Amino acid sequence: MPEEKKRKYRSSAWFAKPDKDGFIHRSWVGRGLPEGIFDGRPIIGICNTWSELTPCNGHFRQLAEHVKRGVWEAGGVPFEFPVMSLGETSVRPTAMLFRNLASMDVEESIRANPLDGVVLLCGCDKTTPSLIMGAASCDLPALVVPGGPMLNGKFRGADIGSGTDVWRFSEEVKAGAMSLKEFMQAESCMSRSTGTCNVMGTASTMASMAEALGLTLPDNAAIPAVDSRRYAQAHLAGRRIVSLVQDDIRISQILTRAAFENAIRVNGAVGGSTNAVLHLLAIAGRVGVPVTLQDWDDLGRTVPTLVDLMPSGRFLMEDFYYAGGLPAVIRTLGEHGMLNRETMTVNGQTIWENCRNAPNFNHEVIRPIDRPLAAHGGIAVLRGNLAPQGAVLKPSAASRDLMRHRGRAVVFESIEHYNARISDPTLDVDKDCVLVLKGCGPKGYPGMAEVGNMGLPPKVLQTGVTDMVRISDARMSGTAYGTAVLHVAPEAAAGGPLALVRDGDMIELDVEKRRLHLDVSDEELAKRRAEWRAPDAKLPPGGYARLYIEHVQQADLGADLDFLVGCRGHDVTRESH
Repeated sequence: MPEEKKRKYRSSAWFAKPDKDGFIHRSWVGRGLPEGIFDGRPIIGICNTWSELTPCNGHFRQLAEHVKRGVWEAGGVPFEFPVMSLGETSVRPTAMLFRNLASMDVEESIRANPLDGVVLLCGCDKTTPSLIMGAASCDLPALVVPGGPMLNGKFRGADIGSGTDVWRFSEEVKAGAMSLKEFMQAESCMSRSTGTCNVMGTASTMASMAEALGLTLPDNAAIPAVDSRRYAQAHLAGRRIVSLVQDDIRISQILTRAAFENAIRVNGAVGGSTNAVLHLLAIAGRVGVPVTLQDWDDLGRTVPTLVDLMPSGRFLMEDFYYAGGLPAVIRTLGEHGMLNRETMTVNGQTIWENCRNAPNFNHEVIRPIDRPLAAHGGIAVLRGNLAPQGAVLKPSAASRDLMRHRGRAVVFESIEHYNARISDPTLDVDKDCVLVLKGCGPKGYPGMAEVGNMGLPPKVLQTGVTDMVRISDARMSGTAYGTAVLHVAPEAAAGGPLALVRDGDMIELDVEKRRLHLDVSDEELAKRRAEWRAPDAKLPPGGYARLYIEHVQQADLGADLDFLVGCRGHDVTRESH
């Protein structure tokens, strides 16, 4: 039998040539490496979102070193490279404005460089979708390593959740139930280690989505950032990416329609963030998989919320991992016909093979299917004359008594109007009103603001009320809770019906019927539309923000830039010299 011809990888177009171009690539890139290292073995990129301005990802330099060990061990050559890092708590005006920009950074960095496969180090909220989006647009073998959540917060003998308890404490201060001194004392007690938010916020949701999609090794989503097992998994990921390159298993082979269906159902089971809707729609758009906003309702409506984690429940991510983590949840879904069992994952096995024997060590944290936290979890997609293209609500975090509600609108035209008006003691508002916030969508903010928990008026809080119906074209933090209708599309700045709502209008919400209705006649709405003028957009004179405003899609499509949708591949035929 003749010897099998050795496969040539993409990087050979840089390193294998016996000419001046090959000389340049080997000599410059190979500094400090032994002669002959570029002998045809796979070149692996480690896409790192480490930054001191992104403390959630503060341990990624160490994580990358463990990935490198695995790559070397498996016969590859690792090269770490930085991409734009997005720290959710600090980036202004909102990290979501830059998700698409970061994805462009990832895409072009992968395509432009001599890489055969890539490991994506993902942590804080937008870093996970942006890295997956960028990698998907190139379609090389790729594998996600989540950074993991921080340790449980501890304050006065009790666990506290990052984000979730910030909103709670803030409302208690407004209501006079907590002093400002006590509020300040909780700061250092909440964030006790590196890692992402320790609740089922957007970061942990997206780590769970990456695992449910099949992009991580099993049991990766919930391992705490400072747990030694996190680093062991990074080592294994370094090994595995080399095998993915050798077998030419590309990200498009993992990101199938069936995989997205699994992720949507898993999101319902874990009580995941509404922000996952935007991110999965955008990721699906990059690989050309048909996923729509309505799929979130159709697939997730009958899925019970099994994980009793803040903000929907009681526990935190550390507890979730010790209870069995995501594999235990996936096993339950698979045993009850809510899982596409044959979807392939990056470890070469199906999702069912990975999870079918997963143990559940704590049935309070991960509940049995006959005792769920919420019988109908998932994401409710609402429609009506107020949201013709859709809006979303997270039932597991909402108040049951507000799921069917009719109330008088109290309208805020912008976030500045809200901030100036919400604490006014003369504000005409009561517990039955519906708070309406405009101007916070993709174009209007710009970037689609995250409005925290969209706090209630102090005069209402002081009566003991803790929730009201809130409606906005904004996003809400995945750590937040309450009966919030979000992502209203079209947004107000794009001339959607939300722009026409006025103080005193009656609004009807019926989650069971998936209805969101503005009780104003068509004639009156037509009159208002004729009178409506788009707010002064105050477009920046140039730069990325202007590009974003001119090209961003609406929330029901994932808020990607229109020219980024689709896969552009990884071929670059022209030399650099």
